[in-house]
Amino acid sequence: MLLCGKGSRNGVVLGSVPVYLNVYDLTQFNGYAYWFGLGVYHSGVQVHDVEYAFGAHEHASTGIFEGEPKKCEGFRYRKTILIGKTDKDIDEVRDLMIQLAAEYKGNAYNLITKNCNHFCNDACVRLTGNSIPSWVNRLARIGK
Repeated sequence: MLLCGKGSRNGVVLGSVPVYLNVYDLTQFNGYAYWFGLGVYHSGVQVHDVEYAFGAHEHASTGIFEGEPKKCEGFRYRKTILIGKTDKDIDEVRDLMIQLAAEYKGNAYNLITKNCNHFCNDACVRLTGNSIPSWVNRLARIGK
């Protein structure tokens, strides 16, 4: 039976799963810079109570990792932003992360052209159709 035009698939009501962007401060300087739009941030995408993020390492394997939401080690949590909703179940989200893994290798990380915020934007667009707020990756755009 359909309610309000929404069905379900694998127990997930279509368009019902929130997708959040968790934003972290990279430096203590952000306490002041945030108010001027000049902060430096790490971000992760939270969906189905798992946070996905991208980081650098020396190998040609994926730099995408998952963890507990709002607890990314080494960074100070700042805020959570609702980006939109998805109808993807957890297996479909993991399949998407596997697809993104080919594009986001740890040794391809670049602070200006391919950082954690670029990954989060790509993931959010593919999950919800919505981009992350521009201020999150402003410093990378200024550096181009």
